Amino acid sequence: MSSTAKPLPPTLDKIVQRFKRRTDPKQRYQQLLWYANRLDPMADQDKTPENKVHGCVSQVFITADLVEGKVIYHGDSDAQLVKGLVALLIEGLNELTPEEILAVTPDFIEETGLRVSLTPSRANGFYNIFQMMKKKALGFQLASQQA
Repeated sequence: MSSTAKPLPPTLDKIVQRFKRRTDPKQRYQQLLWYANRLDPMADQDKTPENKVHGCVSQVFITADLVEGKVIYHGDSDAQLVKGLVALLIEGLNELTPEEILAVTPDFIEETGLRVSLTPSRANGFYNIFQMMKKKALGFQLASQQA
């Protein structure tokens, strides 16, 4: 189990543990590329300004749908390592409720060891992708409270 203040959702915790076992930055990059290769393609019509993650050097897009109370994300990036970051976050947060997603704090990023392996701009991009995913979850939560 992760040492973050709150326990992580099980899938995200498993991903964090996988990265923690990789002590060599090159192995972490290989792990990210593995995630990138597993990411489902994103439809071009979803690559719109409202789905674009701002604050990333690369082009990054994230969509979210609420299906039976669970958030389903899709995403893409034009850079392979960033695509791996997108895939990691999607795999870790998919099929959680908006409340579960909003409870996740960004400190898990430190635990992966990726921050020291990534350039500052990529690490910042990772945080911005995570924040956009949380923003979309918040939108679903607010919409359900108004219904």
